[in-house]
Amino acid sequence: MSQSVFFLRRNFGGQTERCGHPKFSRCLVSHILTALSYRMVCVIAPHKFKTIISLGKDVIKNDKGNGLTDGFSHDNFTMNRRQVLGTAFAGLAAAALPGVPALAQSADKQVDVLLIGGGIMSATLGVWLHELEPTWSIEMLERLDAVALESSNGWNNAGTGHSALAELNYTPETANGGIDISKAVEINEAFQISRQFWAWQVRNGVLKNPRSFINHTPHMSFVWGDENISYLEKRYEALKASPLFAGMQYSSDPEQIKKWVPLMMEGRDPGQKIGATWSPLGTDMEFGEITRQFVAHLKTQQNFNLQVSSEVTAIERNTDGTWRVTYSNLKDDSERTVDAKFVFVGAGGGAIHLLQMSGIPEGDDYAGFPVGGSFLVNENPDVTMLHLAKAYGKASVGSPPMSVPHLDTRVIGGKRVVLFGPFATFSTKFLKEGSYFDLLTSTTLSNAWPMMSVGIDEYPLVEYLAGQLMLSDDDRFAALQEYFPGAKQSEWRLWQAGQRVQIIKRDKDKGGVLKLGTEIVSAKDGSIAALLGASPGASTAAPIMLNVLEKVFKDKVASPEWQAKIREIVPSYGTKLNADPEKVMQEWAYTSEHLQLPTPPQIDMAAINAASGATTSEPAVKRPDMAL
Repeated sequence: MSQSVFFLRRNFGGQTERCGHPKFSRCLVSHILTALSYRMVCVIAPHKFKTIISLGKDVIKNDKGNGLTDGFSHDNFTMNRRQVLGTAFAGLAAAALPGVPALAQSADKQVDVLLIGGGIMSATLGVWLHELEPTWSIEMLERLDAVALESSNGWNNAGTGHSALAELNYTPETANGGIDISKAVEINEAFQISRQFWAWQVRNGVLKNPRSFINHTPHMSFVWGDENISYLEKRYEALKASPLFAGMQYSSDPEQIKKWVPLMMEGRDPGQKIGATWSPLGTDMEFGEITRQFVAHLKTQQNFNLQVSSEVTAIERNTDGTWRVTYSNLKDDSERTVDAKFVFVGAGGGAIHLLQMSGIPEGDDYAGFPVGGSFLVNENPDVTMLHLAKAYGKASVGSPPMSVPHLDTRVIGGKRVVLFGPFATFSTKFLKEGSYFDLLTSTTLSNAWPMMSVGIDEYPLVEYLAGQLMLSDDDRFAALQEYFPGAKQSEWRLWQAGQRVQIIKRDKDKGGVLKLGTEIVSAKDGSIAALLGASPGASTAAPIMLNVLEKVFKDKVASPEWQAKIREIVPSYGTKLNADPEKVMQEWAYTSEHLQLPTPPQIDMAAINAASGATTSEPAVKRPDMAL
């Protein structure tokens, strides 16, 4: 039984090992049944897997039937149809058994903190914890061969320093025709925390050469048509009420817009009505580089250890409240265990499965829906050196905000390129390097109905994805020409970026809702936490991880020692910058100096005081966003 289960786990997990038996196809149904029972237990109740193995061994030991011995054999191992079905049903029964704490034998290693996933989130949390508790031991597990190869990789995201300077979905129009800027302010304030966190790391030599990971890139909103221009002008006026958006300019004059983005005006119909805003505070980010530099620094510390090519196969609670995590080395198939006082799951799209694997009831409310993205890429210096902006458009009427295209300057690996997109793609994988069975195996009895409810309620999203999947190369190029009329199709190639798993959360009224943003899901005792969701993603990794600390280490965060250190790293901690223009100016000056960004604009207090009616009590409409 153990050989059969091992084969199926590896195969259904997207790995390349094969059965090797010439008549394997004759027992395909048996394999599927066994796999489904195994996957249901792994997803719904992974801590009961030992029960299944035990049951399976008993079946093999007590029944010597020969029904399928010619279809699957391994040494003296045989199973007939009755045994396979019995094992499958035993697996399903085991999934319903109450949880059993991990066995008492010692783990291979004990640590204070275990970080699952080698991306920007885990790396940021690792740096935070090393700053606050330098004596704590930290272990990081990464499934791939190096850190920052999935969502944090520069080619797998748009690299926008999300601060709501250009993203129109953060400033929805209200029913009374006003503009709600509350979400934009929230996103911008969060990004200021990230800027301060990175500036501190540069000051202390953790991050080196800021130009390798952050570059000045103006952020623009670009629209056409009377209705969209009217909206953009109202948005611009509303944002004047916040010091966080100082320096923003608005124009509907083609000549002025041409000065900002000459390529976007080249070949454009002079009679077309257009409008744009331009902010000097925008940035282009290389989150993969930040991740690599963070982990490189952590590796110089004696109490930190990184394990790559290591896939987590079990998460069990020990009797003392710690967690036993089992992981497999994908190079030699060896298996190791580690006990941790605190576990953080920062595995991107893989977090759903790992959260379910832990068995904590707080995870029962969640499911995930994967959406991928692709970009058109231009590496011709004649083009890339003439465009310096991240220019965001507006979603078409009836389309979800994730359909918002943008023409972006990027610096990846020191090379300047231009990207246009994203174009939505669909795969049942939760990770770019994941399994096509990810969506299926994440479905449980507790989240199946919320998933179906969202599928019904979010029909525009389904319709949009279907339309995107039908796009041809010519269709994508036509979309590009709306932003860059003079583009040459031969200069652009299509690149498949990363996967983003949107949060589906159980709702007592609707059954299930699709959530915008990220959510921290943690056990009641704070011993394990997972980060779910996509938007605004890596841009706000520092404040999101600070939120994790506040949630799972409440007493520590409240202590004078942690308070002093946090405020040293993030001087604005606990301050609503939107209400304190003077502190905004101080923060901009400090971070711009250390991150090698241009001198920030002056805040016009008269304009802020004159702005009225910019905000509204009407809440922002939350919609899914790929955060690419």
